[in-house]
Amino acid sequence: MGRGKLRIYLGAAPGVGKTYAMLSEAHRRVERGTDCVVGFVEHHNRPRTEVMLHGLELIERRELDYRGSTFTEMDVDAILARRPAVVLVDELAHTNVPGSRNAKRWQDVEELLQAGIDVVSTVNIQHLESLGDVVETITGVRQRETVPDEVARRADQIELVDMSPQALRRRMAHGNVYKPDKVDAALSNYFRPGNLTALRELALLWVADRVDEYLQEYRGEHNIRSTWQARERIVVGITGGPEGRTLIRRAARLAEKGAGGEVLAVYIAASDGLTSASPKELAVQRTLVEDLGGTFHHVIGDNVPDALLEFARGVNATQIVLGVSRRRSWQSVFSPGVSATVARESGPDLDVHIVTHDEAAKGRRGLPVARGARLSRSRIIWGWAAGIAGPAVLAVLLSQFVPELGLANDMLLFLTFTVAAALLGGLLPALASAAFGSLLLNYYFTPPLHEFTVSDPKNIVAIAIFVGVAVSVASVVDLAARRTHQAARLRAESEILSFLAGSVLRGEDSLDALLERLRETFAMQSVVLLERTSEVEPWTTAASVGTGPISRPEDADVDLPIGDNMALALAGRVLPAEDRRVLGAFAAQAAVVLDRQRLVDEAEKSRRLAEANRIRTALLAAVSHDLRTPLAGIKASVTSLRSDDVEWSEEDKAELLEGIEDGADRLAALIGNLLDMSRLNTGTVVPLIRETDLDEVVPMALGGVPEDSVGLDIPETLPMVAVDRGLLERAVANIVENAVKYSPHGQPVNVSASALGNRVELRVVDRGPGVPDEAKNRIFEPFQRHGDAPRGAGVGLGLAVARGFTEAIGGTLAAEDTPGGGLTMVLTLPVAGDGPPVSPEMPTSAVT
Repeated sequence: MGRGKLRIYLGAAPGVGKTYAMLSEAHRRVERGTDCVVGFVEHHNRPRTEVMLHGLELIERRELDYRGSTFTEMDVDAILARRPAVVLVDELAHTNVPGSRNAKRWQDVEELLQAGIDVVSTVNIQHLESLGDVVETITGVRQRETVPDEVARRADQIELVDMSPQALRRRMAHGNVYKPDKVDAALSNYFRPGNLTALRELALLWVADRVDEYLQEYRGEHNIRSTWQARERIVVGITGGPEGRTLIRRAARLAEKGAGGEVLAVYIAASDGLTSASPKELAVQRTLVEDLGGTFHHVIGDNVPDALLEFARGVNATQIVLGVSRRRSWQSVFSPGVSATVARESGPDLDVHIVTHDEAAKGRRGLPVARGARLSRSRIIWGWAAGIAGPAVLAVLLSQFVPELGLANDMLLFLTFTVAAALLGGLLPALASAAFGSLLLNYYFTPPLHEFTVSDPKNIVAIAIFVGVAVSVASVVDLAARRTHQAARLRAESEILSFLAGSVLRGEDSLDALLERLRETFAMQSVVLLERTSEVEPWTTAASVGTGPISRPEDADVDLPIGDNMALALAGRVLPAEDRRVLGAFAAQAAVVLDRQRLVDEAEKSRRLAEANRIRTALLAAVSHDLRTPLAGIKASVTSLRSDDVEWSEEDKAELLEGIEDGADRLAALIGNLLDMSRLNTGTVVPLIRETDLDEVVPMALGGVPEDSVGLDIPETLPMVAVDRGLLERAVANIVENAVKYSPHGQPVNVSASALGNRVELRVVDRGPGVPDEAKNRIFEPFQRHGDAPRGAGVGLGLAVARGFTEAIGGTLAAEDTPGGGLTMVLTLPVAGDGPPVSPEMPTSAVT
């Protein structure tokens, strides 16, 4: 039994008619004799959609009870038992009621497909999972019901159901989508013309990408290499030179002339890594092409024209944009250049645009060229010694001690020195060794001896073969040595570049560490990052490492400009040209890190200003209400007592005096918290750390709450903690007062402590309403009053001050749920000996 086929009607927005289109398709299939049933269709009381259900077989829905209500869902078991050829399933992204066979409707559909039943379904573009954030940004509405994109992409057919925003809004105004009482709200919110236009574009682009995937699969399956000009794709070949920006902009203009045009910039690097462009320039061009809506690609290929054409045909490109060759006119005699070769070999299916630019025919200044591996001076000297002195010494030894060894053996011995010269000094010492060795063989070991003549023709052939073999072996050995050296160098470069890439991904922002790595990599004395505001301003040092930093790029042994007003300056030694590629990568990364540091600093300043502004606003609100409330009570009581018109009884006077005292206490507590918060914000809290018994501090903190409101359990066997007694007492007092405030009447707050390893935990447990998980951190922010706390119950600083004081003495304060309901505050303190050091000279900051 094969898998069923899935057909999806994709709606650009709600109400465009995707369910109506699905039902119309069902009627067509029924008329053709197909066994088609309705598994689940939601008509939303739309008359025209409801009429379309007539004449179709409906599978009864399954009823489910959930939280005292009855819901209906699609009955998958009934459909599987019925086994129709085709089933209609509306709203693919729907979430099933708990207790259903599957959590999501698309999972139900997957079961039907696995059973060999064809499914016709519907889904709106805003319900695709990958577009959730985009849709929320556009409409301001987060879609809770989503379907994975892969489910939709696996569909055998996708049909877009679309409608212009004006037509859809007219349909809604006529009452064809929503009930009349909801039309005005919908038109002014979700169904605004801008929202509908953006959703429509999203749907068109998503379907276009899916069609493009179908096309690529078909071309791959049928091995079609020719270009099908169904969509304009423009490939830009860049070399890393400054002309690349001109080519990218020209390609973008070409793409704008055709609807749906796409720009792909491609840089082709040799597989051996011997040529490369400036990383900084490539980064600039990558940013440019991405800003223009294109994509950047890095391709490896030794033959640039072939690699470029292969890439263009692989992406089904229709045009290629190249720049006029930078080569000088005389160089075209030896090679036509990349542009001319691509234009000649592109064939009729690719249009090649060769664009002129300012760098044309100026040569490859500034671009790296192929380079060989450099050998050290000592190796070259040893190579020449082995190639010249070695054969000379060998000739003397052989002629004096073993003159009858034979010409063939003599040649092998001389060949050994030629190979040694190639290994040590490269090709030139090896060639010199081959030539010198052939002369020695002729003079000392080829009859007539001690003459530069050869009497036997066979010996002439032997010497010629010796020279040829020596040259060949020397060339191969030299090439292998150079390739090994190049591989080692490239491996080192790749490790450095990998480090830089990794630092970007990890978000490392230490500029000094980066410059120090640069100094160590190139064994420099100092590295300095210089900058200036304009070309006429003096240079200033942004960052430096090493000894003897310089203040101007002109004074450096190596300087590398980074843009117009920044430069990297190195002192210590002059670097070879091939090292500038890696140096350029370091320079670009240093500029990025510097910008990142400044952005972080600016963001922190902005955050502090915003926080200060928020606190100032909240403080004004608190002063205007919360502080005035107890003052008003005090003034009213005093005015009443001073009044001569009323004779107050002793009980009334006592009540008024008690009100004055309560108001004064509340006022003192509010002002105390405000002052404490101010001290925390300004960083003037200086803790006096001492070894302290917890059972001596906690009872003192309970003086502000009724005696029967707190249950205390502090074992005497607890280890001592290293804290500031005054700060800890104030923190515990605020925590307990907050817990008592929210605890139900008759439910005391439990305060207990226990030792856990090198810390002591103090837990304040209440049975109040509790706090949701998302608000557990927010309650520690200044001026936060959770839930429906009444005005006048405080300015919302108690827990903020408590956390601030706790962190000042090296502890932590967090909120947890109380099992069975309520909130538990967990205050963790360091055990004496493991906490902060004792500071007897520091003044106490305890608040009394």
